[in-house]
Amino acid sequence: MTGPGDREREDAAQGAAAPSGGFRKGAFGVSGSGDTSGFGGLVRVEPGGAVALHSTERPYGGYFDEVTDALVEAVGEETYAAAVPRVLVDRGEITYFVVREHLPVLLQALRDDEALRFELLSSLSGVDYLESGGPEVTPGRPRLHVAYHLTSMTYRRRIRLEVAVTAEDPHVPSATGVYPTADWQERETFDMFGIVFDGHPALTRILMPDDWDGFPQRKDYPLGGVPVEYHDATIPPPDTRRAYR
Repeated sequence: MTGPGDREREDAAQGAAAPSGGFRKGAFGVSGSGDTSGFGGLVRVEPGGAVALHSTERPYGGYFDEVTDALVEAVGEETYAAAVPRVLVDRGEITYFVVREHLPVLLQALRDDEALRFELLSSLSGVDYLESGGPEVTPGRPRLHVAYHLTSMTYRRRIRLEVAVTAEDPHVPSATGVYPTADWQERETFDMFGIVFDGHPALTRILMPDDWDGFPQRKDYPLGGVPVEYHDATIPPPDTRRAYR
């Protein structure tokens, strides 16, 4: 009988971490050193070097067109055109890419309009698309994204909003005035990604110490070699860790 550790060792012995046919096994591309990440059996498609930058043409399908029409009517065609430069439908989900200055207006309409009624912000999280091939802007690329998953309990619908900012100007209006559930979610996103939510009532770190240097879930943050506060210890990089046996 074999366990997860045996599978990881077999994969490593067979060079399973090396890309083959556009796929890679393991989380860090390591072979022969004992992957301790817990993802040794993971198989993922090798990234193509770019995120999707196109906009889906209408009709979007399903209830997406009805939601879009209601949102346009709620905020006005001019505001919608300025606020939503791109809409993407992929894998059965719709994402509205929103210009940050217009985010509060859209959130208010999505929650309160009778035809929309997205009463629940079920999730708010950060993403870092470092080296993703995103569009170049001045002074930098909008690599930091905030994803908002909204749920309409009235109509049983779900949509997604996404706001992108640069690492040099990582400011986004807080959603707490419309969705109080954003409070701790914005604090965690600030703590991990360094995205500043303007207007948040108490934007402080929630996981790391207040004086921690850096934002651990940014892609340029080191995976290992990070000093810790106990006994002058250092967390080694994942490709140098030994598997427990």
